Amino acid sequence: MSREPNTVYIGRKPTMSYVLAVITSFNSSDTKEVTLKARGRAITTAVDVAEIVHNRFMKEIDASQITIGTEELQREDGTRNVSTMEIKLTRD
Repeated sequence: MSREPNTVYIGRKPTMSYVLAVITSFNSSDTKEVTLKARGRAITTAVDVAEIVHNRFMKEIDASQITIGTEELQREDGTRNVSTMEIKLTRD
């Protein structure tokens, strides 16, 4: 379950699992916006999810805002920078 409402955290599951989560979020309640959040290698999956939802299933969905950034993670062997991305999908 997402920690924030209408947010899908992208990880290592198959792409279609996240596509289903986004479609369910839009259809379960009259939601106007769903946010995809990804870090590191999962960023490519987040872009794929956004494109699949828009091109195949819900033509009225658009990426209204894309935010990129870097998070600094503390590890035992020092710090590490990890890229982050948020994609806000909105229904017209």
